[in-house]
Amino acid sequence: MDAATANVSAAAEGRATPPSKPYDPAYDPLVSATPGQGREYAPTYWIGTAGEPPADDGPITHDIDVDVAIIGSGFTGLTTAIFLAQEYGIKATVLEANRTAWGCSVRNGGQAQCASGRLKRSQWITRYGLEAALGLHRECVDGMENFKELIKDIDCDPQPGGHLYVAHRERIMPTLEKEAKLLRDVFKYDARILDADTVKREWVGDEEACGAMHEPEGIGIHAGKLAFGYVKKARALGATIHPASPVQGWETRNGVHYLKTPGGIVRARAVGVCTGGYTSNSLHPELKNRLLPILSNSIVTRPLTAQEIEACGLRTHQVITDTRVLRHYYRLMPDNRLQIGSRSAITGNDAPQKQYEQRLIEDMWRKFPALKGVQIDYSWWGWVDVSHDMMPRIHQPDPKETIYYSLGYGGNGVMYSAQAGRRLAQWIAGKGNELTLPIFTSRLPFPNIREMVVSEAFAPFRRFGQRFLYRWYAYNDERP
Repeated sequence: MDAATANVSAAAEGRATPPSKPYDPAYDPLVSATPGQGREYAPTYWIGTAGEPPADDGPITHDIDVDVAIIGSGFTGLTTAIFLAQEYGIKATVLEANRTAWGCSVRNGGQAQCASGRLKRSQWITRYGLEAALGLHRECVDGMENFKELIKDIDCDPQPGGHLYVAHRERIMPTLEKEAKLLRDVFKYDARILDADTVKREWVGDEEACGAMHEPEGIGIHAGKLAFGYVKKARALGATIHPASPVQGWETRNGVHYLKTPGGIVRARAVGVCTGGYTSNSLHPELKNRLLPILSNSIVTRPLTAQEIEACGLRTHQVITDTRVLRHYYRLMPDNRLQIGSRSAITGNDAPQKQYEQRLIEDMWRKFPALKGVQIDYSWWGWVDVSHDMMPRIHQPDPKETIYYSLGYGGNGVMYSAQAGRRLAQWIAGKGNELTLPIFTSRLPFPNIREMVVSEAFAPFRRFGQRFLYRWYAYNDERP
């Protein structure tokens, strides 16, 4: 039985489509035309412990006509399909290049925070003004409530309670104190400042902790179980999900989008792009060079003993990040493993090098010396979709074309992808005129040096610039 027949058979029997190609550890969205076809999942903790992937609808095998095609079956694509069905009665067709929820959605840190991009509330005020900043805050708070409602019937090991933002240097504390006061006084959001002794005595024994800001909203989840839950929910509502069906060509004629896949052409009256950090520059001209994908590494230890947990002062299961620009995100998992992640290599070709895993292990040792030598059971990396102004966009770039996208979360997509899916469904259903915040009314921007970015040849220079920035960030992060 060939791979195509096996895939059709799996779908007919109500099983997940099996992989037809191995995982590619060196994939790089800046240099690859597509993320592949039918590739296996990355070997993440989430995939290793989520159980069997749920059934899907098999690859596209012939030309079809659909009302709405969603490109990408991660958190955003799946929640868009869910909200299209729940709120507008539209049954979407979801196209996935590899296996369902193959990209960002099963390679992240599983931290659902009350944020939509990489900028702080104070930076929102500077950039957009107070009224828009208040609107963006309401959007995030509403998004968190939407997320809680969406996952309440999905067994994704939620760890609620808030988010601890740990100052890794004493000089950061005045900035945190100022931000916390702004959050309380202006945004009516109950952020609290904790001194170093309180953090280490009551929360976490991170050796670097010089204090922290605690936010009331934050939930840790099992990313694989959440993704698989979304798959089941979307299909139960009538959406179809087609793995091993990468979009290899896209033409628009007379208002109809012709999406070429290996098995046939999908003719769609509207298209939503939800490809995250795995967005190819060749997918559509509108998206070319509008994202800078960056790599993030994660490791997960073996289950820790009670003595090790006590030695590390791990007294909370809440999500934690530190205040580095090249930040660490970490938490104690429900099965008593420690998960920690941070920056990785610059290019896909470099990503498999052991030095990046070792650097992260040494970072863990610095925070928790008692874990020196502890076994690492899972190690992986994945691409993050960072926009050039650090904020996402859920947008229809051309009002004359029924093309919509939701991209650019910058590492804060676990929660906000659900809200973004809801907003993208709103756009697709023709209700986008109700969305007035800056992240809904403007395109993903080019970098400031636009005349260079529009050139194909600029990608290596972007990477060169990223290397320089990483060195600067690392120097600035680690200074006393």
